[in-house]
Amino acid sequence: MEQRDSEAGEATPPPTLGVGMVGYAFMGAAHSQGWRTAGRVFDLPMRPVLAAVAGRDAAAVRAAADRHGWAAAETDWRALVARDDVQLVDVCTPGDSHAEIAVAALEAGKHVLCEKPLANSVAEAEAMVAAAEAAAARGQVAMVGFNYRRVPALAYARRLVADGRLGALRHVRVTYLQDWLVDPRFPLTWRLEREHAGSGALGDLGAHAVDLAQYLAGEPLVGVSALTETFVRERPLLAGASAGLSGASASTSYGTVTVDDAALFTGRLASGALASFEATRMAAGRKNALRLEINGENGSLAFDLERLNELSFHDHTEPAVSAGFRRILVTEPGHPYLEGWWPPGHALGYEHTFVHQARDLVHAIASRAAPAPSFADGLQVQRVLAAVEESASKNSVYTPVAVHTP
Repeated sequence: MEQRDSEAGEATPPPTLGVGMVGYAFMGAAHSQGWRTAGRVFDLPMRPVLAAVAGRDAAAVRAAADRHGWAAAETDWRALVARDDVQLVDVCTPGDSHAEIAVAALEAGKHVLCEKPLANSVAEAEAMVAAAEAAAARGQVAMVGFNYRRVPALAYARRLVADGRLGALRHVRVTYLQDWLVDPRFPLTWRLEREHAGSGALGDLGAHAVDLAQYLAGEPLVGVSALTETFVRERPLLAGASAGLSGASASTSYGTVTVDDAALFTGRLASGALASFEATRMAAGRKNALRLEINGENGSLAFDLERLNELSFHDHTEPAVSAGFRRILVTEPGHPYLEGWWPPGHALGYEHTFVHQARDLVHAIASRAAPAPSFADGLQVQRVLAAVEESASKNSVYTPVAVHTP
């Protein structure tokens, strides 16, 4: 957002926002794309500057900095937090370090964006919320990165629900299916170790499912009943599986998988609406299949991430002879976020959600407004995940059901 100099009549560029990112792998690349692009697409009140990225491997982090456009590279996240040219710290590390980095950054006077799930435990998330609340009093903001809220079709779905187009909600269903762990030869990475990841499919995929259900419904989950399962309990160690899926020999060393492969749970929203969730990384043939449906007294919504520019809407108040689900192509300038992009009908993709995330956070910082989703929203998701694990632990012993065969 340029301002005019009253005397010279020339455009004054907006102030800069120095961004420092910790972590540079998958999420780091996605966040880099968002920070690089947001100011080129949207009219922002501050201009994001990619000041520095941090990682433990000096050569790798320097290569990542060069590839993604970061001006400097650090091998210690503390050094990044201490930099004068960094006003916002973006945390893209495994969950076991989220709390330490985010709290330190907030205490150092920085704004913070932290990837989901917010932490590996409720206690860590509570400490992060406390730090965020103290920082808010100093004008800082803290946001958790649930990027699927920034899919235009889902943001529009939230608008329809908030406007009462569905009426009182009855059902929310969310499934998130992937297949990258189906092969038992896949090696034991940090995502399969509780001390680093916190949980498995539950935290990785279920966190998105829970956040979307609560976001779209506009109300929290108040109870859950759950089952979880680990189908492959030992996997090759990375040192013995250098080729990934090349096969394990008799000499391959194995390690124990300490997280779930799949989680299945039901829930109840505050209004009494029922919800169901399935999250798995063991669904053969499903790469990133996030699907949801919401049923209300006056209509229904359905969404499929593999068709992320579309929303299905059924208006149950129309005559039955002509009513039915209709396809809404969410590419119009009046749809959320679309004012900055292409003419109607020109589709967006996954990477655009991170551009929208950066846009929203910059606006929150400039206006000192509470961001969404906040750390408090992340804590609410964390509490649901903890309740799912607690319920699953109680349901882990199965009682055989007698089957009568006529």
